Amino acid sequence: MTHAMLKGANVPLDATAVRAVLRWTPGPGIPNVDASALVVGADGRVRSDEDFVFYNYVRHPSGFVRKLPMKRVPEGSTDTIVADLTSLDRTVDRVVIAASLDLEAFEGATFAHVRDLRILLYDAAAAGAEPLAMFDVKPETGEETAVICGEVYRRGEGWKFRAVGQGYPTGLVGLATQFGVSVDESEAPDAPPAAAAGPAAASVPPAPASPASAPPPPVPAQEPATQAVPPTAAPGRPYPQPPAQPAYGYPHAAPPPPQGRPAYGYPQPASNQPAYGYPQPAAAAAHAPDPNFRLPPMGPQFIRG
Repeated sequence: MTHAMLKGANVPLDATAVRAVLRWTPGPGIPNVDASALVVGADGRVRSDEDFVFYNYVRHPSGFVRKLPMKRVPEGSTDTIVADLTSLDRTVDRVVIAASLDLEAFEGATFAHVRDLRILLYDAAAAGAEPLAMFDVKPETGEETAVICGEVYRRGEGWKFRAVGQGYPTGLVGLATQFGVSVDESEAPDAPPAAAAGPAAASVPPAPASPASAPPPPVPAQEPATQAVPPTAAPGRPYPQPPAQPAYGYPHAAPPPPQGRPAYGYPQPASNQPAYGYPQPAAAAAHAPDPNFRLPPMGPQFIRG
């Protein structure tokens, strides 16, 4: 007996393995529906990214949850998830059955474009049997691009099925993220465009470049080195005044004459002029006294009688 279910209703399951079939009527302008499964723990989140079974990852590592290829049947198109309930790890609390749209082939499509989407739950071990439960999935806002159709969850030592019908406008990526799946950035929804800058933002000057990126300041050209120029004498006195002349009566060593014209008062090297008071050695040798020289007697007191 098939249980026709309403949203939020649940039904106990006697089957040890189930086959959840999504079925819809294809046609022009109607996107394909992809079935997926999330193997969830007691905290309502996946235990790892491997608990997400979908069109790019069709088999759980345990092998107990898998996705079958999409098929065309007389009643329409189908996409199927199979779960072996009794073989699942005890840390698995439920298996969420979700549906999403092929937005690459049908850009801008939502579940409002999909007519008569239905989930049918079968006993996987009973071939050809009637479905155990059936639930017609209806969009609530018309903007849904992913929807949780139903879930198989633990109840004591057994399992039950609940009709959910909760939609998401963020597609399969947004739905998987809600359950803790780490989605690759290339599959993430596009970020909303940044708000246009107002007049105040346009008037803000750009930030200065950092010191690391700023070009170095130009090095000023260095002036050519010049030789030191001796100080210039005052007008009318082209040379500096000599030091004080030596004291009278005592010879002093003559300082070296300056370059060019000698300063006033400096004796010349070739000069033979004796200094005042004390004859120079060369002049004294030229006027040595004669040992035979005798002064004539002078005055009456020197006349012999």
